[in-house]
Amino acid sequence: MNIGQLAEQAGVSADTLRYYEREGLIEPPARAANGYRSYREVDAQRVRFVRSAQALGFTLAEIRGILPQLNAGRMDRRAIEAHLQSKIAEIDGHIRQMQAKKRELIATFNALSCPVDQPLTVPQATRRGATAVTTRTTTRAAPRATPPAAMRRGTGASR
Repeated sequence: MNIGQLAEQAGVSADTLRYYEREGLIEPPARAANGYRSYREVDAQRVRFVRSAQALGFTLAEIRGILPQLNAGRMDRRAIEAHLQSKIAEIDGHIRQMQAKKRELIATFNALSCPVDQPLTVPQATRRGATAVTTRTTTRAAPRATPPAAMRRGTGASR
């Protein structure tokens, strides 16, 4: 199959396929007499694997490290579990960081002491004290049980 056919079958662009080839995620295909790339079904399977692994949060570098083991038949269930557990731990760390950032945002919101209808300048917005947007890095105010509606908007999962 040619690059356009593979791209359509795999749900990626031809540019993505060329990029995957340059990055070593798919092997350089054979060339037809006219110079066009000629892909095999194994290439389509490999692209689908790359896309699936990306959807699970694996980086292209991580995927590049896994592919040779898969190609050589050296990836058993324990190895797969180790990769998945590592990714789960990484995601758990990101969740903790995002929860801490959310607490910080809520504390900052709760600590606002400037008038609602008065524009601020940068010095006012960064000054600690009376009319500034205050942030606390060591002691945090307890966040409101329910953040204001403006802060609840857009809280759905992204990407």
